[in-house]
Amino acid sequence: MKKSSKRTPSEKEAIVIRGSSKTLGEFDSPAERSEYIDGVWARVSPALHNHALAGVLLLITTAIALIWANSPWAHSYETVWHTKLGFSFGTFSLKYSLQHWINDLLMAFFFFVVGLEIKREVMAGELSTIGKALLPVSAAIGGMIVPALFYILFNINTPYHQGWGIPMATDIAFALGILSLFGSRVPASLKIFLAALAIADDIGAVLVIALFYTEGLEVLKVVSGFGFLGILALFNVIGVRSSLLYLIVGVCGLWLSFLLSGIHPSVAGVLAAFSIPARRKLNAPAFLLAVKPQMETFETEFRDNRPSQRSPFLDRHQLHAIFQLESAYKAATPPLQRMENRLHPWISFGVMPLFALANAGVQMNPSSMANLSSPLSLGIIVGLFFGKQLGIFSCAYITVRLGLASLPAGVNWKMISAVSCLGGVGFTMSLFISTLAFSDNPHALESAKLAILVGSLISGLTGSVILLFCRHSEEHHISEEEAEKKITDDKALADEEEESTRPFIPSSD
Repeated sequence: MKKSSKRTPSEKEAIVIRGSSKTLGEFDSPAERSEYIDGVWARVSPALHNHALAGVLLLITTAIALIWANSPWAHSYETVWHTKLGFSFGTFSLKYSLQHWINDLLMAFFFFVVGLEIKREVMAGELSTIGKALLPVSAAIGGMIVPALFYILFNINTPYHQGWGIPMATDIAFALGILSLFGSRVPASLKIFLAALAIADDIGAVLVIALFYTEGLEVLKVVSGFGFLGILALFNVIGVRSSLLYLIVGVCGLWLSFLLSGIHPSVAGVLAAFSIPARRKLNAPAFLLAVKPQMETFETEFRDNRPSQRSPFLDRHQLHAIFQLESAYKAATPPLQRMENRLHPWISFGVMPLFALANAGVQMNPSSMANLSSPLSLGIIVGLFFGKQLGIFSCAYITVRLGLASLPAGVNWKMISAVSCLGGVGFTMSLFISTLAFSDNPHALESAKLAILVGSLISGLTGSVILLFCRHSEEHHISEEEAEKKITDDKALADEEEESTRPFIPSSD
């Protein structure tokens, strides 16, 4: 059977509007004008939300960084990323290396998206109820505590004990990217479980960064930062929905205050995300009522065959209708969801590969390879590979055996074991924490980076091998479409419970 596809109607085919039939040939211009860029974007757009492709790009940029750092042009790697950029204004100076700007500014946007994901999951996702959240949260807690304990066992009497947070992290992009490569071999419920686990893990990572990797606080700047956070919260309360206003106050106020205060700017990204409105001004019925009169403006135009339809420009009635439709769209879309959807491709295909390129360039020579047997390196490798497996699997097993939760539909214990291994792919998050833990010790930082790469590689490969031999649990199997429908229905129900139909007020953003 041939797969059906969209096609452009011929000029003889009719458009029926309120009982009146008109063919496209009766109009002076085509119903839809297709530009070259539209075709390009139609091919590119679906890939921008592909976890597997994002993981592959991250792997490629990591390989480029390693090759560059170990090539005859290795000195240029350090030169490029340590180039100073910034500005001075009187006694105020804001000049940092290119690597510093990536780690502190661009990664703040990464953590902003992480914060949006956390808020969404807590409000209407897999972390929205105790029943849903218990299994992934308990597994995430085990996956943070046990690796940290392994690291401490290796480094309790060394000067590197502050690196205990490194093996706690899970790289959600890489882990989901690996899982996505297996397609229908793994049930959608397993992907949902891993995503929820990784988001719970992110909450832990943010708390660890805020509480344990913050030094030398300047109280006045901290107070100033929380003042700007209060302004963002006020925006939410009074109904401001403009992304631009949140961006200006978030970056120029909250982020800059935290940067200068001693609190890592990544925390500012998460806190700013929590202030973004997650409610709609119009639910589905109100949206339909709002757009119907505007659509009638164009229906009347086609039905009556007015001369204005031959103009390349809109008349004032049409222009007003378009603006009202745009306002209705914004009012019917939660700002949180809109921002997350727009920023996600930039983070996955821009910020994270750039971060890997700037930070994964570790020199691999006999000396650095010998350091893999040091307590610092062993603590990270063992923590990521054995600690993550033991922590995630054992806590998930105990939670299920106690009857506090059940395995996701279609998932068996072999799959949980595979996900436990994928949790050990710390990569970007672990690299990020290592730059905080050893910012004043370049030698320890290089050893930590190499150990992170080794531990993440072993964990990713082991998890992939286990998945190759996994099969669906037949008694619980559901299709990916059914799982996605369940998530959509749950979120829609949560939205309906939270919101009531309100009169339409055009949005200002």
